[in-house]
Amino acid sequence: MERLSSIESFVRSAEAGSFSAAARRLGLTPAAVSKNVAALEASLGVRLFQRTTRSLTLTESGESFLKSVSDGLATIQSAVANLGRGDGAPTGTLKVSMSVVFGLDYILPLLGDFLGKYPHIIPDWHFDNRPVDLVADGFDAAIGGALELAPGLISRQLARVHVIAVASPRYLAAHPPVTCPADLRALDGIVMRSLRTGRLHAWTLQNAAGEQAPAELTPRMTFNDPDALSRAAAMDLGVAYVAMPHAVALLRSGALVRVLPEWHADAGAVSLYYASHKLLPAKTRAFVDFIVAHFKRPHIAACFDATASS
Repeated sequence: MERLSSIESFVRSAEAGSFSAAARRLGLTPAAVSKNVAALEASLGVRLFQRTTRSLTLTESGESFLKSVSDGLATIQSAVANLGRGDGAPTGTLKVSMSVVFGLDYILPLLGDFLGKYPHIIPDWHFDNRPVDLVADGFDAAIGGALELAPGLISRQLARVHVIAVASPRYLAAHPPVTCPADLRALDGIVMRSLRTGRLHAWTLQNAAGEQAPAELTPRMTFNDPDALSRAAAMDLGVAYVAMPHAVALLRSGALVRVLPEWHADAGAVSLYYASHKLLPAKTRAFVDFIVAHFKRPHIAACFDATASS
């Protein structure tokens, strides 16, 4: 087991590019990780890393060793995790990343049922709008949109997400009727700035007939959080393009209504990501199967698909 710990320290350091990042993932100190790697190098009789004060890079021998041991380490760890309980029930800490609003509205409400079915799993859920590196950050799974599908990852699509134009009934009553997408330019635009690029989001609207039109708004205010868009629109401040999952509760309450309900934009898919281990840990498999099954239920479509609710 001591040799296995040294190999894991080496693999995680290679994945993360530093002893400090590997230490955070392993729950060790950077000194302990460095010591484990040094012991492995001494045992093998080769240098695995070139070390400087600013970087950690694999040697040729290190690259070859990493290719040889990575899959085997994952298989061994998965086998150990799956035998964590004598009765074979999924067990262990389940580290999952998800965006704040989506996680709170659509994943957290499932936690009671999930724990009722898998009482020996300990959720370690991170609600954060920043993109994560599934492997380097040590996550078992992540839920989101447009996560980079790096080698060794699998994605399972949960739903297609549509974007719609929304405003409060009071705001629309105080302004000229909107009969086509071009009419939106005359209204106050509540627009979204991308967290990744810093640019304003640009959408292309489409309808059931296959027609397309630019989703142009005249910016009156700008936010970088999708929930802020729908809340500002509900405050009678203007028109916003909001993803269905963020708007559906306010639509159902009547605080918002759809503008041009026959038009929508496609924002892509929200997916569940996890590592493609040959022997997936039972805790991760249980979570994947549970979430995928939930999103296949018919009533969930109305929370994401603009055509299902129009």
